[in-house]
Amino acid sequence: MRANIFWQEFKMQLRSVITWSLSMAALIFVFVSLFSSFAKDAALLNEMMANFPEALLTAFGLNNVNLATLLGYFGFLFLFVQICLAIQAATYGFGLVSIEEREWTADFLLTKPVSRTQILTSKLLAALSSLLITDAVVWISSFVFITMFKGDSTYEPRALLLLLLSIVVFQLFFLAVGLVISLLVKRIRSVTPYAMGLGFGMYVLSVFGDMLGESVLELITPFKHFNPNYIVQNEAWDTPLVLISVVVIVISLVGSYVLYTRRNIPAVV
Repeated sequence: MRANIFWQEFKMQLRSVITWSLSMAALIFVFVSLFSSFAKDAALLNEMMANFPEALLTAFGLNNVNLATLLGYFGFLFLFVQICLAIQAATYGFGLVSIEEREWTADFLLTKPVSRTQILTSKLLAALSSLLITDAVVWISSFVFITMFKGDSTYEPRALLLLLLSIVVFQLFFLAVGLVISLLVKRIRSVTPYAMGLGFGMYVLSVFGDMLGESVLELITPFKHFNPNYIVQNEAWDTPLVLISVVVIVISLVGSYVLYTRRNIPAVV
């Protein structure tokens, strides 16, 4: 029964996974293919950026970024990849339980010989599998397109590997937070506004934190926990901030199980 729930959930998300994966691959291809053009005029570009307002550079993650280097350029691109991955993971998190309550099928599922804990576990595993497929496409696309278009440029493989591996925990944050919020809300009629709000909201918090110099905001948003520029420049994760993401994930998942096992599920009358 648990396997059936897993496969049913996975099949429901498969079309979305394919769409997100192809979109991520296309985004990476387009940006990386333009690197050689940026590299040719690197000095002029960096000089032009130095005249931009600090607030504008902060908003687009261009502070202390050297677009003439391959990883510096890729780190800038990666911010847009992160935004898309955040929305995808949040969408799955908000829809994991709410979609059945919205379509009045939750009570039917709960009549089956399977506990609520097993149901939620199967659904989470399906969502994780879906996210890992997208992550794998991002990893493969990044290495393939960088190899194709890097030209004579060199890069540190460790920094790129750490950058790509960070998306696993990054997406887990949005999946877990989206799930626990969906269980705190009485009913979600559409997951899209919630997912967009969480994804872009966390990005905006990161931008405002940089612009205002508010280090407290770093504790809230994973866009600061997994800052591409920091990873590229230091060839390491910002461990204290990453641990905050891990703690939020654990608390959100534990809270989700507690809330789901106690939740009053609406039934068809």
